[in-house]
Amino acid sequence: MIAKGKNASELFPAVVKNVASKNIEIKKLVYVYLMRYAEEQQDLALLSISTFQRALKDPNQLIRASALRVLSSIRVPIIVPIMMLAIKEASSDLSPYVRKNAAHAIQKLYSLDPEQKEMLIEVIEKLLKDKSTLVAGSVVMAFEEVCPDRIDLIHRNYRKLCNLLVDVEEWGQVVIIHMLTRYARTQFVSPWKVDEVVDEYNENNFYESDEEQKEKDQKLKSTYTMDPDHRLLLRNTKPLLQSRNAAVVMAVAQLYWHLAPKSEAGIVSKSLVRLLRSNREVQYIVLQNIATMSIQRKGMFEPFLKSFYVRSTDPTMIKTLKLEILTNLANEANISTLLREFQTYVKSQDKQFAAATIQAIGRCATNITEVTDTCLNGLVCLLSNRDEIVVAESVVVIKKLLQTQPAHHGEIIKHMAKLLDNITVPVARASILWLIGEYCERVPKIAPDVLRKTAKSFTNEDDLVKLQILNLGAKLYLTNSKQTKLLTQYVLNLGKYDQSYDIRDRTRFIRQLIVPNEKSGALSKYAKKIFLAQKPAPLLESPFKDRDHFQLGTLSHTLNSQATGYLELSDWPEVAPDPSVRNVDVAESAKEWTGILGKPKKEKPTEKFYSESEEEEDESTSSSGKCLERNLHLHCLENWSESDSESEKEDKDEGSTDESSGSSSPSEESTDSDSDSGESTAKKTSRAADESDSEDIKKKAEGISKKRSASSSSDTESSSSEGSSSGSKSESDSRSDSESGKSSKITKVK
Repeated sequence: MIAKGKNASELFPAVVKNVASKNIEIKKLVYVYLMRYAEEQQDLALLSISTFQRALKDPNQLIRASALRVLSSIRVPIIVPIMMLAIKEASSDLSPYVRKNAAHAIQKLYSLDPEQKEMLIEVIEKLLKDKSTLVAGSVVMAFEEVCPDRIDLIHRNYRKLCNLLVDVEEWGQVVIIHMLTRYARTQFVSPWKVDEVVDEYNENNFYESDEEQKEKDQKLKSTYTMDPDHRLLLRNTKPLLQSRNAAVVMAVAQLYWHLAPKSEAGIVSKSLVRLLRSNREVQYIVLQNIATMSIQRKGMFEPFLKSFYVRSTDPTMIKTLKLEILTNLANEANISTLLREFQTYVKSQDKQFAAATIQAIGRCATNITEVTDTCLNGLVCLLSNRDEIVVAESVVVIKKLLQTQPAHHGEIIKHMAKLLDNITVPVARASILWLIGEYCERVPKIAPDVLRKTAKSFTNEDDLVKLQILNLGAKLYLTNSKQTKLLTQYVLNLGKYDQSYDIRDRTRFIRQLIVPNEKSGALSKYAKKIFLAQKPAPLLESPFKDRDHFQLGTLSHTLNSQATGYLELSDWPEVAPDPSVRNVDVAESAKEWTGILGKPKKEKPTEKFYSESEEEEDESTSSSGKCLERNLHLHCLENWSESDSESEKEDKDEGSTDESSGSSSPSEESTDSDSDSGESTAKKTSRAADESDSEDIKKKAEGISKKRSASSSSDTESSSSEGSSSGSKSESDSRSDSESGKSSKITKVK
């Protein structure tokens, strides 16, 4: 029922009874149900708390973790102490999965009772020292939720988090990277200062040779040395650019953008372009961030220019963002290619995208003066397009371009005035009227006629067009009052009784300013300077330029507005704080988890000197032990020789077994004599045993080699295995002999 979206809260009492079931699968389903409806049925949920407390001590780690998860989901203030105790116990659990759920429970408890913050910080500090990759992401998330300003908790764990970053789960990597980005901005010096100094120096010394310039650049860069911990962060996050998770790649990209030197930030461009093959939602976020990056550093994405070409299957929002990026990447080298591409986009059936393309052409014409005339002529050609939206947008862009060079484009203004009767879009009509009024002195014959036509349709025009008609009448009244005085008064009378408050207010303002009377003040003398003052040319900027003060990859950057919970990146410090705060003593790190891993085993005390009474016992036991070892080696050789003899003929078999049985008797006698020997003869017997054992081993080895040579070619594989085993036996014998020699030397010294 829950899976189908139906309300199953009425079954709460019946389901709670099964919380004590011994079946693990049933218990899991009951836990899922309780997590869903515990907040709605708080009184009944309290009945099962004792069961959860028992489940917290269950041998199964899954049951313990599930019980903690459900207990923390019951949002009842009465059980806060129980939840706090359960979180503390779970933070010391042997299972990293349970400790991970304890970190998740910290956030739930903090949202339920913020007064527990200090106690929760202690648990977070303990879990931050955890070396498990399963816990790292969850505890950092709890840190960001409860105490993001406690940077001191990160100092000793900084290097550990950097080294564990590659092995942490994907979503934990995202959280850790964002936290380390904020941490690095407070602990390290800006790596951008050297780049800025080099750029300024190159601009001031433009005429120097390339070799001299490179040498001086290297000298300037050598003055800055990156902190090893800063380099550690950049080095350990670089492999994550190959992650399959788009959020991880985006997190690493923003880290390099905000922390890496400008010369190293370019490595993220290829990974970001790879994400454009994902679904449209991922493309939208990635393209927004690329649009912001491409404004400040065009060189990062210039090699991937064709990757941003618009496809016919792309939605409008993706098309607009790609168009924005192409406009940011435009320069003298690729502008001709981009203009041909834009010419195709203008013909698109998507009118919103076509209008955005026209705006992009206008921006290219403003930023690159070499193609201004080319773009302007192309926009004039679009004025004859059948689509009104394309024509209207072209008029608006032409108006902005003409403000930069008004003296050279009088013919274009005349052409636009002729199109006024055919254009119905209010924004386009208002733009044409503004152009004619602003440059009325350059078209003295056309401007009065335009005012006459628009005065007839004044009452039917949009408010935006009415305001421009009033402005046109005021400017013509000041420059050509003989021809337009009565026409201007007629328009002012129409505006006086208009329904719009803005139109009426604007009409009264213009009348008092340009029409002299007894009530006119001194301001009317400056009416011509006010209306006909030279206006500054508009700046055609990217709409993503004002987003650069937000951190990349955040919700605030996407919305272009500060979201709840957004933490701004701090400025780089002028002097780096003490880096020794990130040092960790080995002894301290070894003691951190003694409670979890168990107490270390006690080492047996080693005595360097022996008493005189103990020397005799040691000599006797060592000699007997040596003899036993020799007997074992001989016994192994005998068994091995017997296994070899089985593969041979029966007559050779009997001979080899007689030899081995015969050779075993002296060893047994030697062991009996060694074990029964006294303290005075211990050294002599050990030496004699060494000599006799070595002779026996030599004899055995010679007999085995003779048997191997006599074996047939069909038994070559078995002979090779026997050789290897004999080698191991001889090595063990030599080791035992060397040990016996050492012990004898020790007894001599004593």
